[in-house]
Amino acid sequence: MTAELVRGQNHPLSQARLEIRISAGTPIVAVAALGDENGRIHGEEWVAHPGAPAQPGLEVPRQAAADHRLAVDLDAVPEAVHRVSVLLALPVGGAGPVRFGAVAAPFVAVTGLDGGEVASYTITGLEAESAVVALELYRRQGAWKVRAVGQGYAGGLAELLADQQLSQAHQLAGSINDAVSQGLARSVQAPPPRTADGDRSRQAAAPALGPDQGGAAPQPGPVPPVSPYGGQTPNGPGQPAPQQPSYPGSAPDPDAVTQPSAPTAGGPIDYSHPRRQNAAPPPPPPTAPPAAPGQPAQPVAGDATGWSMEERLYNQVWGMFEDLARTTAAYRSAVDFAESRMDKELEQVLSDPRSRIGGQGDAAREAARARHAQLVAQAREALDRDLAQLAAEADVVEPALPPAYARWDNPAWHAYRVPMEIPMALRLGDLHLPEADRIRIPMLVRLPLERGLWIDSGPAGSSDGSFTDSHAMSRLAVETAVAHAARLLAVYPAGEFTVHVIDPAGSGAQPLAPLVQTGVLAAPPALGAAGVADVLGRLTQRVDLVQMAVRGGAADSLPPGFDTSQQLLIVNDFPHGFDDRAVNQLRYLADEGPAFGVHLMMVADREQSSGYGPLLDPLWRSLLRLTPVADDHLADPWVGHAWTYEPSLVPPGSQVLQQVLSQVATARTKFT
Repeated sequence: MTAELVRGQNHPLSQARLEIRISAGTPIVAVAALGDENGRIHGEEWVAHPGAPAQPGLEVPRQAAADHRLAVDLDAVPEAVHRVSVLLALPVGGAGPVRFGAVAAPFVAVTGLDGGEVASYTITGLEAESAVVALELYRRQGAWKVRAVGQGYAGGLAELLADQQLSQAHQLAGSINDAVSQGLARSVQAPPPRTADGDRSRQAAAPALGPDQGGAAPQPGPVPPVSPYGGQTPNGPGQPAPQQPSYPGSAPDPDAVTQPSAPTAGGPIDYSHPRRQNAAPPPPPPTAPPAAPGQPAQPVAGDATGWSMEERLYNQVWGMFEDLARTTAAYRSAVDFAESRMDKELEQVLSDPRSRIGGQGDAAREAARARHAQLVAQAREALDRDLAQLAAEADVVEPALPPAYARWDNPAWHAYRVPMEIPMALRLGDLHLPEADRIRIPMLVRLPLERGLWIDSGPAGSSDGSFTDSHAMSRLAVETAVAHAARLLAVYPAGEFTVHVIDPAGSGAQPLAPLVQTGVLAAPPALGAAGVADVLGRLTQRVDLVQMAVRGGAADSLPPGFDTSQQLLIVNDFPHGFDDRAVNQLRYLADEGPAFGVHLMMVADREQSSGYGPLLDPLWRSLLRLTPVADDHLADPWVGHAWTYEPSLVPPGSQVLQQVLSQVATARTKFT
């Protein structure tokens, strides 16, 4: 399994003979340098470059190219070598770009001789730099590892080599540039620009191996992470998981956009879509006028690929999530790298008695701290630049979202009409990170729901440090469930979604009033143990009937008058009113129901059911946990972020929920 590294992250290497594969959108120069245990390059003979492509254990290409393969044999490098650094630079003196910020982000992969990827790294965050230390292979306690570095230098190869403590840095850089200029006529041309998603920065973040490298033609869009929405992420900005990044906090599951079929190696990209015509998707809508030179492009709502504006917006939202995850991961990695570098430098100062005390030691410590502050400031500057672009995009996208994707305070709800088709996804709230508190990414789940929802009513502290007691939390949890149920009712066509409520003790009567008073429920909330048994029995029987019909290939033989709409069961105050039989039926609905049109929404405090022991653990794990207050419980397994989730609630004093539910009830009356 390939390890997708971020800046500062490392990964063990189990093979000595490797290939370093590099892909970029423009011809670049690839150099490999050997270093001792302190990273110092002892001389020109320790550097493999186009003018001297072979050194002990290393071989690099002889010319600039858009794609490179470097051969590395770690067993063949001298014993004094503890580090192998891969250096990339833009050619000097040609007509090409002079800074990495103007080209696609370079992609570097470490592979075995069989072509299997061991680790990969996309070098993002570069701007004015014209040379970069991409990654390094280093020896630690007899074993080799690879580390993603991504350290750029605006002064080019000369500055980079000088920072590696090579005394002949400027002379060597000059000879490398001379060798490259002689071979420019033979350099590989840059690949044609991608047409899948405009010229968005996230496309460059996941380049793939070219056909001449044993890889398939690159798919458009980002590398798929696991979706924080509770599903795998799609190949484009969509589920999200990337099919990409579930939103944080969930294991891979079906909340995903259907991805395009995989292309054949070396052939054109196949954009075919299941159940659609076998053709490329329509182009994105017209974009904003080109930005002035040196200025970022103006964001446009719906500039992702898709078959409809809804799908384009869905993919764009997922792309924004990926962009925020990547740029924050790069910033955090840069800060970690700066801290580890400062610690190493301070350790070297303290290990030498001659520099431990006195003015020399103080000067060395101050220099280390100054370099640390400079690196952190550079990382923060890059983060702020990326966040400004994302904030501008969010400001454009949010007002353009359809009701299914929009917050309750969006004017789209005031123009609401009962839809004729089911949307792709539904918004359940917002996600954000502490470094970008202003930017809210809509949390979308694919429809129909393939996981149940659990609104946690247990007492807990919110992300802002406040604390909500158990009674207030229970009320907020039911209000959140009502808001989610109202959204589900609103986005389905009339008569195609039915809601049942179990409230054994009647404790949720007041928050449930909007559903009851507007008449959108199939029946009044079930009370007491008898009501629980009745509702669970009917829904269990429904799942059994549909399951037998589908598996028997006789889906058209259901009883006359059978309700084929999607069913949602809201359970409040679990396990009150549930006996052992009811608990088993609830577990059955959670496991088998989603595949046959019965979905579960639990409003419960898990601690109250602790008497069942581990019996209910599979039930809680099968549900997507949401909270009625802001909470950072959604863990992103893609890059390790803890995303803060905020539920999508109706603004205080707003009547929009009652107005929407009234329209749903009226449309249902006409439908029946």
